[in-house]
Amino acid sequence: MNRLAAGIAYADLNFQQHPRIIASVVLNGSGGAALIDPGPSSTLPALKRELTAAGLALSDVETLLLTHIHLDHAGATGTLVRENPRLRVFVHEKGAAHLVNPEKLLASASRLYGDQMDRLWGEVLPVPATAVALLAGGERIAAGGRTLNVAYTPGHASHHVSYFDAESGIAFVGDTAGVKILPGSAFVLPPTPPPDIDIELWRDSLSAIAGWRPDTLFLTHFGPSESPAQHLAELVDHLDWTAALVRESLARDGDDSDHQAWFAGLVGRRLRERLSDEEARSYEVAARFDLNWRGLARYWRKK
Repeated sequence: MNRLAAGIAYADLNFQQHPRIIASVVLNGSGGAALIDPGPSSTLPALKRELTAAGLALSDVETLLLTHIHLDHAGATGTLVRENPRLRVFVHEKGAAHLVNPEKLLASASRLYGDQMDRLWGEVLPVPATAVALLAGGERIAAGGRTLNVAYTPGHASHHVSYFDAESGIAFVGDTAGVKILPGSAFVLPPTPPPDIDIELWRDSLSAIAGWRPDTLFLTHFGPSESPAQHLAELVDHLDWTAALVRESLARDGDDSDHQAWFAGLVGRRLRERLSDEEARSYEVAARFDLNWRGLARYWRKK
């Protein structure tokens, strides 16, 4: 467990035996513990080991705070509630129905991941409606001994929220602030899978996060970023760059598989200008380039 502040730490879930791909935050204070984005069921053994090493059991966890319901962030939610029926699950109101009945969520994910679903994500169980607490944005909620501000932050997903702990200055931003696998000057990559990418809404969400004036951004992929203004500015630049690449690809000869390969090649080359081959591959594990193309292609075609 990696300490962020008093009563705040994060666990590396070692997704598919890769370090620094998926992080889950643990808030631990008066009134029990809370998890922000527990990850998929495939990484539950790692999460439980980390909790045990920190002197916690699953029964100590009172609350799950979801930034959004994508399987890499929230796939384990139903399994955790089955094991600990006292859990209360906070989620944006647009995503709640897909927790209670994940049939459409699983169908959508299966179109992207095919026969890799179980290996990547493990079981995805429904969450009882009685366990779900709806968010719209603008709330202040108590969890894990902290009082958190909630903002509605769509752009990556239509049901995305972010959480801010003013006491520590940490904003827990899920995927809204992108993917940055390594600390320091590493590349900030916008994750843009289908079906909800909306660049205009994403820019508004980044402004809302900046309005908190956080000292630290916490990314599910991966960890703390301690220069928020610089980080967000680079994300905007790279969101514009990748969106323009996809738009250009759609005007090229060939079919979508050709366009996708052209895009992935350019993104990979750009990453390798600043990172090693191994580091660049970690980015693709966290945010597959082909899926990033698909999400932005869908965005442009809807335009």
